[in-house]
Parts: sequence; structure tokens; C-alpha cells
Amino acid sequence: MLGIDDPQIWIAYILCFISAIGCMIYGGLKWNRGDEEEVAEKCQ
Repeated sequence: MLGIDDPQIWIAYILCFISAIGCMIYGGLKWNRGDEEEVAEKCQ
């Protein structure tokens, strides 16, 4: 399949894609965290 016969290479590719998707989900969830305190300090 696609010229890659070694299952360990497929596992590495799959884990890379899963970790990239996980990083995007984590970044989306934590996008604006921590800004609330900075805004509150500037308003006072």
C-alpha cells in the first residue's frame, strides 16, 4: 500500500497524524485562556 510495506512505518505515520489532530484540538480549546486576568488587571 503506497509502497510502504513495514507496519512500523504505518504506525509512526498514524501516530503523527493523531498527535497533530490532538494538538489542534487542544489549541482550539485553550485558545484564549488566561486573557481574562490580564483584561481585568488593565481595567482597574
